[in-house]
This record gives sequence, C-alpha cells and structure tokens, in this order.
Amino acid sequence: MERVKELPGKVSIRWRLTLTYGALVFAAAVALLLSMYAIIGNAISEAWPTIDLGLDPFSDARLQQRWQQFQQMAIDKARDALLYSSVMALAGVGILALIIGYFVADRTLKPVAQMTATARKLSESTLAHQRIALEGPNDELKELADTFDAMLTRLNVAFDTQRRFVANASHELRTPLTINRTVLEIALSDPQASEDLKALGRTLLEVNARNEKLIEGLLLLARSERELAVRKPLDVKEVAQSAVEQVTPFAEEHGVSVVTDLVSAPTVGDPVLLERSVSNLLENAVKYNIPESGKVWIRTGMVDGALVVQVANTGQHVPAYEVNSLFEPFRRLHADRVDSAKGAGLGLSIVRAVVQAHGGNVSAVPRDGGGLVVTIRLPAR
Repeated sequence: MERVKELPGKVSIRWRLTLTYGALVFAAAVALLLSMYAIIGNAISEAWPTIDLGLDPFSDARLQQRWQQFQQMAIDKARDALLYSSVMALAGVGILALIIGYFVADRTLKPVAQMTATARKLSESTLAHQRIALEGPNDELKELADTFDAMLTRLNVAFDTQRRFVANASHELRTPLTINRTVLEIALSDPQASEDLKALGRTLLEVNARNEKLIEGLLLLARSERELAVRKPLDVKEVAQSAVEQVTPFAEEHGVSVVTDLVSAPTVGDPVLLERSVSNLLENAVKYNIPESGKVWIRTGMVDGALVVQVANTGQHVPAYEVNSLFEPFRRLHADRVDSAKGAGLGLSIVRAVVQAHGGNVSAVPRDGGGLVVTIRLPAR
C-alpha cells in the first residue's frame, strides 16, 4: 500500500493526464457499449414474428415449442457475437483513448514545456531579452506565461539596480579611504611631526588598510555571487602558481613554508576570480598557522573526472562542528566580529561564492594534527 501511495509522485503529469483522459474515454465507451448491448439485445428478443399455419392444436403446440427453441438459440448466438464484438471494440477504443490522451496531454503541456525551457536558459546576462512571449488564446496558460514574463522584467530591474549599486559603492567607498591614506602618509612624511603623532598616524593607517580590505572583500563577494561576466579557457595549474607567487612573501614573513604539487587541469571560467579564491585559501592557511615552522600544502589536478584544488595547513585544532560555519561571512574561528586583527572573515565566503558561480563546490575537513584541508571541485573543460 505504501508503494501504491508513492506511485502518483513518481509518474509525470503528462502520463497522469494521459491516463486520466484514457480512463474517462474508456468509461464513456463502456457505458455506451453496455447501453447498446441492452438495447440491441431487447430488440432482438422482441423482433421475432409469431407463426400460425392453421394446424391442429397438438401439432401447433409442438411447432410453437420448436420455434421458441430456435428463437432462443438465435438470440443467444446474436448476443454472444454482439458481446464479443463489443469487447474487441472496447479494447480498440481503450488503446485509441491512450494514444489520443497522450497527444492531448502533450499539446496541453507544450506551453509549460516552453516556460521550463526558457527558465533553464535564463541567466543574469540573458535576463534582459529572454522572454516566453506565449502566443495563443487568453486562457490560464497564457495568463501564467504573461505573469512569468512580468516577473522576469522585475528581476532584470532588480539585477540592474544591484549592478549599479555595486559600481557606485565601489567608487564612493574607495575614494574617501584613498584620500585618508594619502593624507596620513603625507602627515607621516613630515619630519617635524612628533613621535606621538606618527604613532597615531600609523595606527590610523592600519585601520584604514583594514577598512580597505573589508570593502574590497565585500565588493568582490557581491561580484562573485552574480553571473560570471568572463568565461575563458584556463589552466588551474597556472592560476594556482600565480597565487602561490603572490602569497610567498606573506608566508615567509610569518615563517610558513609553502609546498606545491601542481598538475595541469584545464577548465573554463574567470581567471581573476579563481586566482583570488586560491589566494584567499593560501592567505587563510598562512594566517591561521602555528607560530613556528608552519607549513601549507597546495595541489591541483584531476580526480574522478573533476578538477580539484586542495589547500591544507598546520595550525590549531578545528572542531568538526565549526567547519561549515567558517564559510559564512564575518565568521572566524574562536573570534567575534570585534576581533578583526587577522581579517574581516570574508575569505572563505568569497571562495565559496566564486566556486559556486563556476558550477563547483568547496568543502573543508579538520586535518589530523591541527589545521584544515579545504578542497575545491570544479567541472573540467
């Protein structure tokens, strides 16, 4: 019974409509044939003429008896033939009902299939001009398609508004911070400035640099969560090599050695965003490492038909239940939002957004002995 109850959820709506149409036509055919069987059967029974040959009563009684026997035999054979023909006709009508029902369901669901195909093709770049534009009578499906088109128009306006906001925020937020940094650097270069003033200036420069990184991270996160504007062939080995070269001075400053195992792995995507995501993983691996003789391992290659980038590091023990929360914005291990000395907590959030924009996934697990192992999987070219 449980399997029978689960069947409606496993059968497509096209076949459900087909079976419904077929069952209704079959039921109507059964009712029609039963009615015809009853009407014709009664007509055959009542259509027999009576005979009177003027015989004596005894001979006439025997004749009438034999006549009734022949009449009953003929009626039974006629009804059997009618029943057999009715069953055969009913089987043909049932098959024809299923065929007609399938084509009717297919024609009925054609606008729905068109809406589904349009929805699958939609992306941020095609949202401006891709519409269903269903033609036909003003029925319920036409109303549904028009409502869907109106929703796409509103979504396009919302995406345009978001793009303009990101562009304006990029300019409006960076400009004052750049001015502040310039003024502070000029003040610090003044030979007549006191040591207290220089100490204050250096502190303000650090705060300003932290704010610049925070804004840069937020803008990059907003850009990563949108549709990719650039898609070009690339090799993740080259992307990872460039990221390693950028992070190496930072790692040497913290006394961390970077061990590479880079194998060619071609894919398609935005090389700038992918390089930034790998750089974020490496920077996090350096920041949250052990104080002395720390190590970071990075490797790229193909595993089971998927492109893989894996970054592991030594460091403090990370509880397994806290790993997933590290991918949330502004989340840091054993730190609240006030403690931002090591960063704003956007690194792994940006990595996840970039990877998802490329159709991949990212996961992390605690490393034996401390630290994390973060693995990026992307579709191969």
